[in-house]
Amino acid sequence: MTTARPQILCISLSPITGDSRVLRQISVLREFGDVTTVGFGPHPEGVARHIEVPPGLATLPQTLTGVALLATRQWRRAELKAPAIDFAAKALRGSKFDLVVANEARVLGLADAVAGGAPVWADMHEWAPEERTHILSWRLLVAPFMVHLCRKYLPRASAVTAVCGSIADLYFSVFGVTTQVMRNSGPWRDLKPGTVDPNHIRLVHSGAAVAGRDLETMIDVVSMLDERYTLDVYLVSGGDGGAYLQSLKDRAAPCTRIVFKDPVAPGELPKTLNSYDIGVFWIPPTHTNARLTLPNKFFDYVQARLAIAIGPSIEMQTLVNEFHLGTISSGFTRDECLDSLLRLSVDDVSRAKKAADTAAHTLSFDTDAEVARGILRQTLAV
Repeated sequence: MTTARPQILCISLSPITGDSRVLRQISVLREFGDVTTVGFGPHPEGVARHIEVPPGLATLPQTLTGVALLATRQWRRAELKAPAIDFAAKALRGSKFDLVVANEARVLGLADAVAGGAPVWADMHEWAPEERTHILSWRLLVAPFMVHLCRKYLPRASAVTAVCGSIADLYFSVFGVTTQVMRNSGPWRDLKPGTVDPNHIRLVHSGAAVAGRDLETMIDVVSMLDERYTLDVYLVSGGDGGAYLQSLKDRAAPCTRIVFKDPVAPGELPKTLNSYDIGVFWIPPTHTNARLTLPNKFFDYVQARLAIAIGPSIEMQTLVNEFHLGTISSGFTRDECLDSLLRLSVDDVSRAKKAADTAAHTLSFDTDAEVARGILRQTLAV
């Protein structure tokens, strides 16, 4: 007689097939049970069932009723008012699960509602109260709602995770919940560092074209470098219809050494990036998540066996220093970022690429997957 596998629900109001963190999460969930996903876009590979949220549905209470509830601080009534969440709640009606995984704060109320007493793993990713603090309406209406969701539901969760130690510490200090670290690391790749041509230093950047990350600095810095340096950019649009991405292309247009490439699927990035020399990412600390960022691209650069050029971002610089992965600028101005690249000799770049090769196992999902497995063993009692 065979025992039925646990039924696991994974909620992520993102295009899941392009969400590296959620895809890695699902890869571990599948080891422990049959997975149902809820999110935008097509059926992720390997899951038993997928509930596709219609494109364009807002993931926050952005209807007239929802905004009124936020404005009058009626947060409890607003929890399920976002159109995407309302759709998911109706689609899941009558379903039973042994574990619910909630990706990010906005789905915590939905996860609690559909769990029916089953354990909830809250994967918060970053610091929820400051997800979009550069937008005034977010600061006034949404940030207090995020605080409400965290304060109400995180203490009820069976497990809470975040992308780095500094953000985990914030969840503990503000909401009193023990938060485990599960980084944005990718799977280990069997790649080798390439040789560095002293006459052609190949820079690369990958990620999303999100306003506020000051990707203009990267373009300006490369424009200031000499002819030995080129930059290839792999960016997906950041949800604004491609407006910011187009502005970056326009800014870079005078410099023929900067080329915008078609986006690459998350699983293919390390292999694609392996032909380059230095992965670059300078993001000013304009809010908490920027100050403490430890993004997918950092780990993609490591798996691609690249040297890394970053600013003095707390979490990234700790790993760059520990594993000797590259160069850290003294600040985030164009001149400071430029100077950090000019300090790198060809031998320095070669050494950093070899250091990335040495660190690749430690800084891979092979390590972080064990955090997920520990949570699943505990919550599913297996």
